[in-house]
Amino acid sequence: MTETYDIVVVGGGTAGCFAAATAADRGVDVALLERKSEEEAGHIACGDAIKGKNTFPDVIDREYLKEESFQNQNIERAVFENPHSGDDIDIPLPASGAVLDRTRYGEVLLEEADRIGTDIEYDTVVQDVIQEDGRVTGVRAKRKGEALTYEANVVIDGAGALSILQDKADLEDATFDTNVDYSQFCSAYREIVHVEDPVEWHDAIVFKPTEELGYLWYFPRSETEINAGLGFQMNKEPMELVDVLKRDLENREEFDGAEVEDKLGAALPTRRPYDSATGPGFVAVGDAAGHVNPTTGGGIPGAAKAGHWAAQQAIEAIEKDDVGEANLWEYNQRIMQDFGKRFAAMDLYNIFGSAHEVDELVAVVSSLPGQQLVDALGSKGTSSMSLGLKLKTILKTFGHWETLYELYKVHECAERLKEVYNEYPSSPDGFDQWRDRRDAIMDDVYEITGAEPKY
Repeated sequence: MTETYDIVVVGGGTAGCFAAATAADRGVDVALLERKSEEEAGHIACGDAIKGKNTFPDVIDREYLKEESFQNQNIERAVFENPHSGDDIDIPLPASGAVLDRTRYGEVLLEEADRIGTDIEYDTVVQDVIQEDGRVTGVRAKRKGEALTYEANVVIDGAGALSILQDKADLEDATFDTNVDYSQFCSAYREIVHVEDPVEWHDAIVFKPTEELGYLWYFPRSETEINAGLGFQMNKEPMELVDVLKRDLENREEFDGAEVEDKLGAALPTRRPYDSATGPGFVAVGDAAGHVNPTTGGGIPGAAKAGHWAAQQAIEAIEKDDVGEANLWEYNQRIMQDFGKRFAAMDLYNIFGSAHEVDELVAVVSSLPGQQLVDALGSKGTSSMSLGLKLKTILKTFGHWETLYELYKVHECAERLKEVYNEYPSSPDGFDQWRDRRDAIMDDVYEITGAEPKY
C-alpha cells in the first residue's frame, strides 16, 4: 500500500509531534509514523525536568498540556550532592522549573497533533528510506506484517537517538552531519518511585555524580513521587545502571519502604547539535539531530522548537517547489543561533570532564561557591566575590589550581565558540569555512585538556 503526503514525520516524541502539529496547523497533508501502539505511545524514558522558564511553540494548546502533565511546578533550585564530603551545593534557578508526568505529556502532544489534523499511524515501524536522484522521497514501513510505502516531499526524522533513517539514507553528498558515533551518546535508566513521607527537597532537582562520567538524578514529581535515574557516557566503562541506582536508593533514608511504579531505559546524545541536520528532502529534529544539552541530557524545549521550525521550513520549501538543502537551510541557522550555540558550548565542558577523574571533578566543583560555578558553566550572573569569599575559595581549591585554570581556559573557548555559532552561515555556501573556524577552537580545547578528540 502506498500513501502520499506533503510531509511525513517519523517518531511521535516531542520534536515529531510539534513538527506534525505545525504542518497540520498550516493545512499541509502530514502523517506521523509511530512505532508504538496507541496505548503505549507517549511512554518514553526521560528525566522529566524542565529547568527554568521555557515557552513552547503555541501551535498546540499549551494550557491543556500544562494542566495535564506539569505535575510539580515549584522547582526553585538545583542541588549538587558531594558523595564524599556531604557538602552539597545549592544553586537557585533563575526561574521556576517543573517536573512532568512524561507519559501524560507525550499522550497530550499526540492528542493535539491529531486534533489539529495530523494522520497518526500507530504500530508503524519504519525500515527503510526511499531516495531518487539523491533526494529523500519517502520511507518504507511495516504495520502488523503489512508492507507500507509513504511518499513525501519532505521526511522529518524525529526517530530519536541513533535513528535508523540516517543509517538507511545516503547523505554523503549532502551537508548532513554524518560524523556521529555511539561514543557521543549516553545510556540512561529511570524509575518512578513512591515514598511514604514527603521529601525535604520537593522544590529541587537533585544531582549526584556517578563513578564514571555521569550522574544520578532525583526529580520530584510531587512530595512523594520521584523520578529517580542515572546515565553514563558510552565512551566510558559500562555501568550496571539498575544496580547502581538500587544501591543509591537503599542508602537514602527517604526511600525506605519505597515502591517502584515504572522502569524504563533509553539512549540519548551527549554531544553538540549536528553541524547540519538537512539533506535534500530530509530534516532531522530533536534527539535525532543531537538537540540535547550534553552535560545534563535535557532536551524537551529544544526539541519542541526544532520540530516547529523544521515544519515551517519544509512548508516554505514545498511552496517553492524545491526541497533541496538551500531551501531547508534556514532551519539549521535558527537552531544554531538559538539553543544550538549554548549546547555546543556546554559540550566543551563535557570534553573537559572526560579528561579528568570523577573524584577530582567533584573536589573542584565542591570547592567553588555556587554562583561562581554557574558563571563558569556559562550561565548569566555575576562573578563579583567579596575578599573573604575569594580567600575562602583559594584555600578550599588548594591542590586543584591547575585544573581550575584549565577550566577557565575552556570557559574562554566556550565564549569564542558561541560567537562562531552566532555567525552560522545563511546558506550552504559558507558551511565549510564556518566549520573550519569552529574546528580551530576545538583543536584548542583538545590541546588545553589533553582529551581524546570527540569528533
